[in-house]
Amino acid sequence: MFKVIALFAAALYTTTPAAETLVFAAQPMENHETAAAQWKPMLGYLEKSLDVTLRIEYSTSYDEILDKFRNGKIDLAYLGPLPYITLKDKFPQATPVVHFKEKDGKASYTCAIIALTDARLTMKAIKGRTVALTQPLSTCGYFSTDGLLRQAGVSLEQNRYRYLDRHDEVALAVARGEFDAGGLKTAIGKKYTHLGLAVIAETDPLPGFALIANAARVDGARIARIRQVLESANTIMRGAWGDNARHGVVAAEDVDYAALRKLRGRADIPARGNF
Repeated sequence: MFKVIALFAAALYTTTPAAETLVFAAQPMENHETAAAQWKPMLGYLEKSLDVTLRIEYSTSYDEILDKFRNGKIDLAYLGPLPYITLKDKFPQATPVVHFKEKDGKASYTCAIIALTDARLTMKAIKGRTVALTQPLSTCGYFSTDGLLRQAGVSLEQNRYRYLDRHDEVALAVARGEFDAGGLKTAIGKKYTHLGLAVIAETDPLPGFALIANAARVDGARIARIRQVLESANTIMRGAWGDNARHGVVAAEDVDYAALRKLRGRADIPARGNF
């Protein structure tokens, strides 16, 4: 009788081990509320499939995200191609898991330069102008904007440019007339065409934004499982996910970034704006 009571008491006070927590870094493109709405549905799906808890880590810049990643404070991060190869240079354990497809179904995206439609601004006329940029490590920031301008025979250094951090803020600043032009992700720029903005130049396709795992904290089997879970999610399952994730994924590898590394070899990206 006493054994039965003892076993029953032990069962009452035995707690289920807490699920492992993985930390996911959202991209510093939008505010916290938008980022949470964007990622929580997909993260919830991963939590159930992997039997883990996923916590969103917010940061204000790519530099902050990469620093946290290297210091073991981030397990998974949503990164564009330039931040990824910058991270990989100093932290070999950064491992691509999947590329997220864009709305058109392609696992690539483009960057653009925008201006007010009524300004009728041409690329060659962007000289001595004010240009809004995202962040130094943003692929669609200095890197792509300067590249597009050079194709037109000018450069960013012939203009006054300033980093505004977020893509949406670049679009809004140009729409408000605070800057003559802006560099940002094309898909985000097109969301603001109703404010009188137009895309006046666009890059060739770049490797899609990717989920990057910290292999120093997440083992190979777990990484493979995350890839499998995301690849197997069908259209219905992804229906409630945010725009960045709902269009599906393809497996990602480091070799996907070879062409971008070649381009970056010729780029000198200032850490601050020039005005």
